[in-house]
Amino acid sequence: MFNPHEIIEKYYPKHDDIHYVLITHSEQVRNKALEIASLHPEFDLDLEFISEAAMLHDIGVFLCDAERIHCYGKHKYIEHGYLGADLLRAEGLHRHALVAERHTGVGISLELIERRQLPLPHRDFLPISMEEQVICYADKFFSKTQLGNVHSVERIRTNLSHHSEIDVLKFDLWHKIFQ
Repeated sequence: MFNPHEIIEKYYPKHDDIHYVLITHSEQVRNKALEIASLHPEFDLDLEFISEAAMLHDIGVFLCDAERIHCYGKHKYIEHGYLGADLLRAEGLHRHALVAERHTGVGISLELIERRQLPLPHRDFLPISMEEQVICYADKFFSKTQLGNVHSVERIRTNLSHHSEIDVLKFDLWHKIFQ
């Protein structure tokens, strides 16, 4: 077992505003994901992994240009998942890296990347394991720009509908399974 805060602090100095944003958001996601896991012992989820991976899922945001959350990198925000995954792989955390690169939206398909010409590597970024899905689902309830707020299911559905109706259907399925 390792402490995710040690990895976070390699990239996010404690005194920086983004450190507070990342820690607060990640703790919200972690707590929601662990709550979901506790409600579903039938899934036999790896709670230690969920706790660690939820804390690290957004590790790549500092590399992106997102001034609202105190990030001044050169990449587009949509790239934070695979960039964070690269950092986690370099740390030897290959399973955690999958969560980082697959958590955006309800996952991003290769077809969508190509159709919308997104600045992402050309492969699927879809959550596969149940742990990945739980963290991805939990992440939808929290924003890094509105710390402390919990998004309603209707707001999440509305936000996802701006991308595709398939995303809404996937979220609805998760909501039915996880609640």
